[in-house]
Amino acid sequence: MNTLRNKVQLIGNLGNDPEIIQLESGKKLAKFSIATNENYRNAKGEKVTDTQWHNVVAWGKTADIVEKYVAKGKEVAVEGRLTTRSWDDKDGVKRYTTEVVCNELLLLGK
Repeated sequence: MNTLRNKVQLIGNLGNDPEIIQLESGKKLAKFSIATNENYRNAKGEKVTDTQWHNVVAWGKTADIVEKYVAKGKEVAVEGRLTTRSWDDKDGVKRYTTEVVCNELLLLGK
């Protein structure tokens, strides 16, 4: 059960083309966001779609795969772990973001 302590699995569609960053150290980083949709009926019986956006980062060989095969609109399955990081913006305000660090990627759809 230890492997389940911080594990995320999502299936969704990319909102934009991935951003690929080549670091000075030689490592490659891919950043992208995916949308997941949940459908339900509200109290009036109307169908409602709730869309959630998730920031994803991938490193190394996974980033290479993202760079070659993944583009805006593509459906993907990602598996990884959640991380939260913080930084101070230009006005000195502390900002936070939560990301999925992807360690497995599956290309879905056409």
